[in-house]
Amino acid sequence: MPLQISPSEILETIRMVDNENFDIRTITLGISLLDCAHDDIAEASRRIFEKIVRKSATLVATGEAISDEYGIPVINKRISVSPISMVGASCKSGNYVELALAMDRAAKEVGVNFIGGFSALVQKGMTESDLKLINSIPEALASTERVCSSVNVASTKAGINMDAVALLGRIIKKTAELTADRGGLGCAKLVVFCNAPEDNPFMAGAFHGPGEPEAVVNVGISGPGVVLNVVKKNPNIPLGQLADRIKRTTFKITRMGELVGREAARRLDVPFGIIDLSLAPTPAWGDSVAEILEGMGLERCGTHGTTAALAMLNDAVKKGGAMATSYVGGLTGAFIPVSEDAGMIRAVEEGTLCLDKLEAMTCVCSVGLDMIAVPGDTPASTLSAIIADEAAIGMINRKTTAVRIIPVPGKDVGDEVEFGGLLGRAPIMPVHKESAAAFVARGGRIPAPIQSMTN
Repeated sequence: MPLQISPSEILETIRMVDNENFDIRTITLGISLLDCAHDDIAEASRRIFEKIVRKSATLVATGEAISDEYGIPVINKRISVSPISMVGASCKSGNYVELALAMDRAAKEVGVNFIGGFSALVQKGMTESDLKLINSIPEALASTERVCSSVNVASTKAGINMDAVALLGRIIKKTAELTADRGGLGCAKLVVFCNAPEDNPFMAGAFHGPGEPEAVVNVGISGPGVVLNVVKKNPNIPLGQLADRIKRTTFKITRMGELVGREAARRLDVPFGIIDLSLAPTPAWGDSVAEILEGMGLERCGTHGTTAALAMLNDAVKKGGAMATSYVGGLTGAFIPVSEDAGMIRAVEEGTLCLDKLEAMTCVCSVGLDMIAVPGDTPASTLSAIIADEAAIGMINRKTTAVRIIPVPGKDVGDEVEFGGLLGRAPIMPVHKESAAAFVARGGRIPAPIQSMTN
């Protein structure tokens, strides 16, 4: 049965689009590549390219047509694929860079801006194929434009794979070095997860999980500007009432996402998967999660009370959106990326928002420490320790957390790095100087918490 949208809802959506930066942030087509495995990497690459192009040939045109017909901007059309460590396991090659290049060529061929899935799931241990993929990440991200990578190093059920955490610190450093001419841009396309969802439509962490169908459409909505308008219109009401009004607004924007997702799935002749309810900010003023928090009464994002305000916002978004769609999935919450949120950038520059406060905020939001720029000379062990801290938050709290951190070559605290577009710009944030190297070097696996015993 088609989703019924009333004329008043249509008019309200037009206002949201025109005045409040409302958009569908991404339609992401997930594609299984498990049948592309082959012992010859050239043949596997050929199969990967061919299948991606065949399955997604009309993706961009479909998104643009829906945008034109319904008047709702569909900003990004993207692809996620099966974790390449699984697809490449049969290959006899020493690394998987050629597979990343095939993904990149296919993404360019069909016109999407990002393709995710150069990924591995290693929360309990690493196979030979996982190690090949992880060690290929720096070169793969340096030599491609559209490929995104992710590694799941922890889960509530498995604990934290500290060997993988230690390795990823070194991989991030190497990726930054190989893309030093672009401000370490390769690291902006690499996410380290705890409890990674298999149906996330947002980059850089999207991959098509092994439990997913042959192909599926997942949609990520975005409405910080819409929610900000609600907060500004209600400057003095009690927080419980404000939460209710945010819920009602989130319901409306999620309904639009459901409509777009189901229509895209119908036209692409694949199943409709999920709606990701995340509030995804952009560098534009008025499209900022930090501004929403400040609109609630905080003088500046990062001051005392920020975590409580963010918790309320995140919960209201989830409650409102869950009523408007059949299937909620992905990350779902409020994103707090520094470089992609104008209010976050200002708070960091003014000294209100620091790395420790951001870490505290990730306890109550999705996803984690996102688009954080740190000094280029930050030791790999410190990067690993930051990942371990964030993974621990996710593991203990049974939620998805992640780290996307960029040690910017040649930059120090007080400098900034410009990435452009949706990736924005980032002030270089200080990290603790005290070493965690001995802790990280212990390796092994931090055991799963008592909360994991749910069987």
